[in-house]
Amino acid sequence: MSLFNPYALREALPSGLRLLGLDPGQKTIGLALSDVTLMLASPYKSLKRGKFGETAQEVAKIVQREGIGGLICGLPLSLDGSFGPAARAAQDWMTELSNRLDLPACCWDERLSSSAVNRFLIQEADMTRKRRAEVVDKMAAAYTLQSWLDATAPERSELF
Repeated sequence: MSLFNPYALREALPSGLRLLGLDPGQKTIGLALSDVTLMLASPYKSLKRGKFGETAQEVAKIVQREGIGGLICGLPLSLDGSFGPAARAAQDWMTELSNRLDLPACCWDERLSSSAVNRFLIQEADMTRKRRAEVVDKMAAAYTLQSWLDATAPERSELF
């Protein structure tokens, strides 16, 4: 598999399957799930980042259990939109995971997703630093996945 453009991935996804959003960080990988209608993203869980093969096996179990048909990976572009080393690493990681799981995938701009989630958790949810650390990765994955779902959604009039 190679990385799809966002609209081609939506078109290629069989009806009734979900997307798995991934936010691969240095220590943890945040995961989020879409619903089967591809309208809503929800935080799912965080995985400790380990050896690639072990991580791929753990993600494969989730793919099987949750009926996943495609992957959306956060792409950490630089603030000016340039493609730096972190973005290259995320893209390479997602390409390898997509190939290993034989699933279509797409990388999506995740700039400031963790900042937005942290700001929300502090201001709206009044969470402690320890509790925020436990949930920020999976919420950042949901934030990125929801952004992809919204940006690639067909016209609302086509839905009804």
